[in-house]
Amino acid sequence: MPCVSLPAKESNLFKRILKCYEQKQYKNGLKFCKMILSNPRFSEHGETLAMKGLTLNCLGKKEEAYEFVRKGLRNDVKSHVCWHVYGLLQRSDKKYDEAIKCYRNALKLDKDNLQILRDLSLLQIQMRDLEGYRETRYQLLQLRPTQRASWIGYAIAYHLLKDYEMALKLLEEFRKTQQVPPNKIDYEYSELILYQNQVMREANLCQESLDHIETYEKQICDKLQVEEIRGEMFLKLNRLKEASVIYRALIDRNPENWKYYENLEKACKPAPATVEEKLQIYEEINKRHPKAVSPRRLPLNFVSGEKFRDLISRFLRVNFSKGCPPLFTTLKSLYGNSEKVLAIQEIVTGFETSLKTCNMFSVDDNGEKEPPTTLLWVRYFLAQHFDKLGQWSLALDRINSAIASTPTLIELFYMKAKIYKHIGNLKEAAKWMDESQSLDTADRFINSKCAKYMIRANMVKEAEEMCSKFTREGTPAMENLNEMQCMWFQTECARAFQRQGKYGEALKKCHEIERHFFEITDDQFDFHTYCMRKMTLRAYVDLLRLEDVLRQHEFYFKAAETAIGIYLKLHENPLTNENKEQEVNSENLSAKELKKVLSKQRRAQKKAKLEEERKHAERERQQKNQKKKRDEEEEETSGPKEELVPEKLERVDNPLEEAIKFLTPLKSLAANKIRTHLLAFEIYFKKGKFLLMLQSIKRAVSIDPHNPWLHECLIRFSKAVSDHSNLPEIVNKVLMQEMKSIFTNKNMNSFNEEFLRHNSTSILHLLSGAKMMYYLDKSRQEKAIAIASKLDDTLIDKNVQSLTSVLDALLDGSFGSCNTQYEEYRTACHKLFPLTPAFMLSTNEEDCSTMPINHTAHNHDVLCIEI
Repeated sequence: MPCVSLPAKESNLFKRILKCYEQKQYKNGLKFCKMILSNPRFSEHGETLAMKGLTLNCLGKKEEAYEFVRKGLRNDVKSHVCWHVYGLLQRSDKKYDEAIKCYRNALKLDKDNLQILRDLSLLQIQMRDLEGYRETRYQLLQLRPTQRASWIGYAIAYHLLKDYEMALKLLEEFRKTQQVPPNKIDYEYSELILYQNQVMREANLCQESLDHIETYEKQICDKLQVEEIRGEMFLKLNRLKEASVIYRALIDRNPENWKYYENLEKACKPAPATVEEKLQIYEEINKRHPKAVSPRRLPLNFVSGEKFRDLISRFLRVNFSKGCPPLFTTLKSLYGNSEKVLAIQEIVTGFETSLKTCNMFSVDDNGEKEPPTTLLWVRYFLAQHFDKLGQWSLALDRINSAIASTPTLIELFYMKAKIYKHIGNLKEAAKWMDESQSLDTADRFINSKCAKYMIRANMVKEAEEMCSKFTREGTPAMENLNEMQCMWFQTECARAFQRQGKYGEALKKCHEIERHFFEITDDQFDFHTYCMRKMTLRAYVDLLRLEDVLRQHEFYFKAAETAIGIYLKLHENPLTNENKEQEVNSENLSAKELKKVLSKQRRAQKKAKLEEERKHAERERQQKNQKKKRDEEEEETSGPKEELVPEKLERVDNPLEEAIKFLTPLKSLAANKIRTHLLAFEIYFKKGKFLLMLQSIKRAVSIDPHNPWLHECLIRFSKAVSDHSNLPEIVNKVLMQEMKSIFTNKNMNSFNEEFLRHNSTSILHLLSGAKMMYYLDKSRQEKAIAIASKLDDTLIDKNVQSLTSVLDALLDGSFGSCNTQYEEYRTACHKLFPLTPAFMLSTNEEDCSTMPINHTAHNHDVLCIEI
């Protein structure tokens, strides 16, 4: 029923409620609501009830808020205020689709309400409803044609819809209204000009962009951007001589920018046809900038032979003499060329020999003797060099010599830890990284590295203590790192917990990371109005485009991959009730054994109870502090988030549905990664969704048809189709037609044999083929194991990761029971890599357990962790 309109006194009170809401004076707002509602005539006033609900929501009383707002809406369903308030309430709960519906209902009742239109436009751009956003911005432009936000918002809508012509027309019309003196620099006007130019460049209007930038050059603040735009447009317009002048000037301004050199090479006319001509360009620049590194480093990419040896020798001498720790990192991109790697090794080992005998780079040198530190940096470089080549004994020999001469240099211990990490001895790596950080406990980088190495060695508690040196005092480090969205730490913890079988803790970390990405997406909300007000339009468009692909980030992919792997594991082996397990086990125990077990359980329960009480007390303390802060500041809050409880997370009713929640963003944003589609296949395989399995396989085949994990999926898919004769006729027809194109009319055994023949030099491919041989025919176990454990000289990927994968497969039942072959293979691997704990004798099993596992099997319980 429609509510009666308020008389003057109550109407003024209602206006004061609105003002209190805007100024975040929520308690005063509630007082004024009470004054109106306490009057029997207006106790059911819809708009006041709605505003009371909105105010309560800001104080964290969500249930009461919804009750009052819905009651207000029922009492006055034709009030645009009630619908607007309901929309605001939905928006505060991140239910943006529902909020948009409420705003549209409000606009039906008051179509020209500016505030509702603004709020609607914010939600539309947040949800990327670009067509709707354009319509709403057009309405705002009609209602407020003198406001610049109206013009800018409408132009941005066309820009995002890629209607560049209309966007440029609107921007130009708006620009003409701006009163800026020709010789005066105004930052906001400058940003408008640069934004216009960006739209022109995206529309491939190269000449127009160049003319535009030259016309308004004097009024643009960012002079570097002007020159870069000029250079880019000259190149696109093939005006190479002018582009060359621009890029030479840019190099003079910043001689370390590699992009400028790349564009200068393109701009040279005629283009340098020979290596000598290209080299001459860099020599000229080097004469002008003798201290710059780039003109001496970049020629090493394209020269070869004796010229390379000459240039690299000079480059190395300079850097060794002055002591340059990142030297190897600077040269690492050359290591794809075996000829250059050999030359570097010969030169640097020669330096080492000469420095040890005569303190010079060469016995033929006639200059001053090198200081002792030069030999130190040479050995440091050689340690990195041999580590890169997998020659770890030589790497350790060099780094130990360097440490013996200078035991106080952080970089040396850091490098030793890195070598042990690559060897696969993660506990030793963590030990040496801890030694490195102890030399400078105020260095946050080395502290973080040490924590990371500890987590890789499954030392999560120690890592948390290490991080606590730089987290907020009085708060547990794990919680503070979560508040700071420290996602590298959380991804590493998730994988460590996964390796330890603590699935609830691992899932908690994955969900925390997912929440971070949601919060980052949500945080853009404030920028929709701010950027148009401050005219930071280029940055705003870049922000929107970044947010669109946010979950492409490696942190999200790692978290999603880990979560999916765990949910697949929980689907196959759901966690049972611990008490029931204990009851079953107790039946088979003697009285003495039962007493011991019960005593152990009581101690464990007591310990767990104390830990839970400590956590509960800590949570209560934090909640009190937060409540106090809210009461003092009277700020809007959406209430506490739902707590992530590990025990609940690992005992979900439908693990596959939870896995799909993590998979969905990957399918749209990480579709270029084959692992996305293989993870999708694993989920759909467990759900028995054949068409979705087929879709995943086809997408994976289009990325890398020779992937070993994909090969396993293909065989398992084919067998599953042949085993299900009761599929609908249309589904069966589609599957058979598609499988013919994938398998090219071969049966599964022939397809697998061909895969093994074509990939006979890859351990991982042979492993997958061997697994599928045993999967298809259990009687061929011996031959399958022989193929998987092959270790001849033809193999090209004979490294720790590949061999560990085979070792895991021999142990996890992929080939049935094969303990003898497992020990034989481990012994053979130990001969190849004697320092790797995973290949040592059984007495070192504890160390072996810290090795990262790289599963390529169909049972991807623990997914790849790079070492």
